[in-house]
Amino acid sequence: MQNSYPYIDYSKETYSEEEMLNRSKTFYEWMDKRRTVREFSEKSIPKSVIENILLSASTAPSGAHKQPWTFCVVFNPEIKKQIRIEAEKEEFESYNGRMTAEWLEDLAPLGTDWHKPFLEKAPALIVVFKRVYEFSEKGKKNNYYVTESVGLAAGFLLAAIHDAGLVALTHTPSPMNFLSKILERPENERPFLLIPIGYPLKKTQVPDLQRKSIKEIAQFYE
Repeated sequence: MQNSYPYIDYSKETYSEEEMLNRSKTFYEWMDKRRTVREFSEKSIPKSVIENILLSASTAPSGAHKQPWTFCVVFNPEIKKQIRIEAEKEEFESYNGRMTAEWLEDLAPLGTDWHKPFLEKAPALIVVFKRVYEFSEKGKKNNYYVTESVGLAAGFLLAAIHDAGLVALTHTPSPMNFLSKILERPENERPFLLIPIGYPLKKTQVPDLQRKSIKEIAQFYE
């Protein structure tokens, strides 16, 4: 079977072991400064900056290179208000019946509740949709490993947001079907993540959390 993509030469810079160690450590320490933020300044973000962030997210690998994602960026205050109203409806139900006692206990130290003012205060919302299939002349055409692919793109997205000097919050009200209705998305798309993005308030505080050590997250077979 002939490849439909032409193949081109590719090269990647490599480094000495010492430089690799330094670069990997520096990158880790920088990424470790990334935090989820719920207190946003209303300062606007240039559209061009968000475009570059989304292009970076779209460099993520995907099943059969289908790139099964759509990023909807909401600046409009009225639409943000609609999203907040519907998200808080779902969150109220979750905090008052849907969540288990164990779940609520795990959330308690973070001090979260069903109120989501950041959905209006953040200058922009990025709504990530996963494209389950595509439309073609012959009908529906499936995408592959959609959840995994979109999850990878979301990770790249958060790293790009951090690199731009901005902060974000990954919000997952459940269910999220209201996002499809408000944003009038086609039937082949499903909401995946709702991400407020912006600048932090000057006196923003975050929980003093500690991430797991390498011994807790990895197992080496030598």
